[in-house]
Parts: sequence; structure tokens; C-alpha cells
Amino acid sequence: MPTKEAQVHQAGSAREVANAAIASASAIALCGGLWLLHHAAEGHAPPQPSVAQAATGADRIRSAAPALAPSIPVRIRIPEIRVDAPLTGLGLTRTGRLDVPPAGRRNLAGWYAAGTVPGGIGTAIVAGHVDTARGPAVFYALGALPKGSTIEVGRRDGSAAVFTVYAVEVYAANAFPDDKVYGAAGRPELRVITCGGGYTKATGYQGNVVVFARLTGSRPAGSRLMGSRPANSRVTSVR
Repeated sequence: MPTKEAQVHQAGSAREVANAAIASASAIALCGGLWLLHHAAEGHAPPQPSVAQAATGADRIRSAAPALAPSIPVRIRIPEIRVDAPLTGLGLTRTGRLDVPPAGRRNLAGWYAAGTVPGGIGTAIVAGHVDTARGPAVFYALGALPKGSTIEVGRRDGSAAVFTVYAVEVYAANAFPDDKVYGAAGRPELRVITCGGGYTKATGYQGNVVVFARLTGSRPAGSRLMGSRPANSRVTSVR
């Protein structure tokens, strides 16, 4: 029987192969920008990251916290941009692109369920709409997120994986860096993705905003997520 370490390695390898399945297409299946179509002239375009938010060499080599035992993610919180949303599992479309949550639920994000579980070794992927026909959606402000911000992913076992953002970048769809975004990682990593870049009425958004984050801590089962911590809760972290 394989050792626990071998089982973890095998599971991680399988999930990285699953990530590779989406590495030949742009990140988001639907970037139509239906709300922006009617409001672009009013200055309602979502914020885009500045060059200063790009990753540096030092950002990429900083250590991460130890991987967590697998548990299904159920919620994502990003206090800096007031995101507090449930998570649903996502698959791939018929064309091999990462699917998106139902457009009718603006405050819903999704995670790639065939890939790495947030908090595990490898690259976990979370995606959500920037807007829908009804207005701004869960990740409308993602492009304004600064480096150093915290992202918490609540898990079914009651614990939370705590990530620190080390880069926020925007890519044109025809120059999307698949390996950089989806590629294998030897530490727990997280990508949060939405539509972004230039916009035209004819084709919608021209690219994607991508947040890069690494695991830097965790909250034990029984503690609350950010913004409402009881006095006896604790955070185990690495910076």
C-alpha cells in the first residue's frame, strides 16, 4: 500500500494533469460583459490592475505555509474588496474552457473541482463573473485588489485556508500565459480569475484579470472567517 506521502503526491499529480486540460483555452468561458454593454459610456468599467501589482522575483520565491488536509471549499472572502461569496464546483465546457457559475447568481464564485483543492499542494483555481446583465458581479472589483491582501477560503470541515496575494495581473485572451496561471506548483497556490482587459460591444471583454496568491496560514475548525473572529480563535501563519 502506498505511503500517505505517496498518496498525496499521486493525488496532486492527478490534479495538475486536470489543470493542464484547460491550458489550451482562455480562462473564462463567458466574458460578454452584458451589463457593461449598456453602461460603458457612463464610466462603469471594472477596475484593472496597475503594473505595480505584477509579481516580482522576490514575490515568487517566498515560502508558503504547509499544505492542509483535503476538504471541499465552500466559501471565499476577500475583505479588501468586500467579497463574501459561496463557492460551487466548476467543470469544463465542451470546448475545454473553464466553465463559470450561473449568471443568475451574481454573488457566487466557483472552483475547478477536478483540480487542486484550495490549501493543497498545487494550483487551485477559483473563477467568477465580473458582471452580468443585471449589474456588477462577485469579482467586479478584483482588478483593484492590491498585493499583500488576504483571501480566506472556508472549507467543509470548518477550517479556513488563508492566502496572501502576491500579484494581480491582466492578460489579453490571445496572449494568456497558460503555464504561469495553471501550471504545476510545489506549494499551495491559489488563482482567482475573472474577465477583464479591453472591452468592445462586439466581443465583450478582451482578456482576464488573474490574482496570484500563496497559502500563508489557516484557521482551525470552529473559528469564524475574517471579520468576525471569536476571542479564542487562532491563525497559524507563515509570511
